[in-house]
Amino acid sequence: MTLATEIASSLFEIKAVQIKSDCSFTWTSGIKSPIYCDNRLTLAYPAIRKKICTGFVESIKQLKLQPDVIAGCATAGIPHAAWLAEQLELPMAYVRGKAKAHGKGNQIEGRIESGQKVIVIEDLISTGGSALEAVRAIQAIGAEVVSVLAIFSYGLTKAQQAFAKVGVPCYTLTDFDQLIHFLKLNQTLTPEEGVQLLSWRDQLGQ
Repeated sequence: MTLATEIASSLFEIKAVQIKSDCSFTWTSGIKSPIYCDNRLTLAYPAIRKKICTGFVESIKQLKLQPDVIAGCATAGIPHAAWLAEQLELPMAYVRGKAKAHGKGNQIEGRIESGQKVIVIEDLISTGGSALEAVRAIQAIGAEVVSVLAIFSYGLTKAQQAFAKVGVPCYTLTDFDQLIHFLKLNQTLTPEEGVQLLSWRDQLGQ
């Protein structure tokens, strides 16, 4: 079993990922969905947290990235960014969805300097909006985002296009396709149900 399949399996087993064929989940964007992914639940499972951190470390090595700073997206990306930064012995920061309305008005907490290379950590990529907001905030201070890394992606075409537009690659440890593959293998889904779910996802990109 590949790491991508292991993580997809783990997310399903702890009910971080749930499937409802009646599309009764509603995303923040208003999209009615048959799938909901709440990766915050991984915080309660040390073994899964370690597996995710290991996956990020392996991805960084395989991609030959050499970051100066690890930055987490508020809020769900923050703990995973902290564990990864600790593992790599690198500085860590986090990026708010928008600048604070009080105090120093920071959007970036911690320290990222102009010219530094940054990896942004997110828990989930749907349309990519929150991760891209973090990317823009980091770029605005003159730092370079070398990659966005996330735990799970729905694989929406619009997200892929959005990251391509800003010139920042996005990689995930597992994704919707790997999840459907796992659920068919363990007979949670029939092949026909798997095709229907993939068709639903692909239609969102049209």
